[in-house]
Amino acid sequence: MNAAAKVSETRPQDWPNAVFDILTELDVRQVAIVPDAGHSRLIRLCEDDPKKRVVTLTTEEEGVALLAGAWLGGEKGALLLQSSGVGNCINMLSLPQICQMPLLMLVTMRGDWGEFNPWQVPMGQGTQAALEAIGVIVRRADEAHLVAPTVRGAANLAFNTCRAVAVLIGQSVLGAKNFKDLAKPR
Repeated sequence: MNAAAKVSETRPQDWPNAVFDILTELDVRQVAIVPDAGHSRLIRLCEDDPKKRVVTLTTEEEGVALLAGAWLGGEKGALLLQSSGVGNCINMLSLPQICQMPLLMLVTMRGDWGEFNPWQVPMGQGTQAALEAIGVIVRRADEAHLVAPTVRGAANLAFNTCRAVAVLIGQSVLGAKNFKDLAKPR
């Protein structure tokens, strides 16, 4: 079965598994993260893979520098973050642009479809424009079946052309939270 057929048969909730398979196939070995519920399954898959090094960051811009170092050391990497963290990266995003290094960012969106937290809306609405203004190529996946092929295309674009590329994974893929969900005992 070819990769396109495999992706088209993926159930919508299985996009993290499909993305993990793509990262593995492309030999992505370093995964920089700020813990995020939207990426939780993908993060666990990466943590369970002994060939991948998952680095938990204190702030998102550290991931840009970490992955630049990984590239200089001969390894591919990916930065997993939430749209609210994109604002922290803007100044550091000049590094891959000026030094012509690839940067693959997988961004789970907040502040759009079904958002419950008003504090997430401004950055959620400005994420794509902010990334594009600094020279990042942006692709968006607002349906689960589009996430894996969008990530594959973005990864190939980033690693083959040494460009910063971000995939915005829409909140409609992740599901909306509400305040009642947060109030439930764990």
